[in-house]
Amino acid sequence: MEETLETLNYAFGDTIGIVLIDTKEFISLVLRFFINFIVVGTIARFFYYPKSQRRDYMFIFLIMSISIFLLVSLMGGGAMKTGAALGLFAIFGIIRYRTEAVPIREMTYLFMLVAVSVVNAMGKANYHSLSDRWDGMGLVSLLFANIVFVLLAWLFESSKIISDSCSKYIKYDNVNLIAPDKREELKADLEKRTGLKIKRIEVGMIDYLKDAVLLRIFYDDDMDRGSSIAEMMKMPR
Repeated sequence: MEETLETLNYAFGDTIGIVLIDTKEFISLVLRFFINFIVVGTIARFFYYPKSQRRDYMFIFLIMSISIFLLVSLMGGGAMKTGAALGLFAIFGIIRYRTEAVPIREMTYLFMLVAVSVVNAMGKANYHSLSDRWDGMGLVSLLFANIVFVLLAWLFESSKIISDSCSKYIKYDNVNLIAPDKREELKADLEKRTGLKIKRIEVGMIDYLKDAVLLRIFYDDDMDRGSSIAEMMKMPR
């Protein structure tokens, strides 16, 4: 079987410049692909999606992570480390100049999932015949790195160490209530209008000519947590 496979590989390589199959490389690629897909899918589906309900971003995460994984895996080599780093800068450079700003939460997940894909793509060992040894990343180390990424996503979404309050900007029409001694009246009026249990209020720019003030309210609401539109400061056109 091995002799037949070597013969076919030689024939394909001699004819079209590409072998039929490298069994060891193929098994390594498939194993690392499934590890990457399971980890990225878990983070995107079970940590990101429940709070944001953004299917578009979830599919972007999955497609981009798979693309990065295959790109780095199939174009491996010593110079690929530099290429991967430059590729990451290029990705975020493109996002930076989009007309629609990407929320910080989505940017964080995108960066993490791209990092997961790069780690999984480059997580393989190489055999040195002269010194009769293997070097590179072992399967245990690869699994450990992926577990760390999953734990980071869990910590990011559920830890009380990180503030999980929601916030919203409001253009308010009664500047008479922004005085410090009337803060409770302001809070009561905002809670009545919005139906939210407000924890804290920040007062921003005041326009006495239009009797308007920009406020930022902080509150707890599972429905708004992770929302990409909650902190918009003006109505989109």
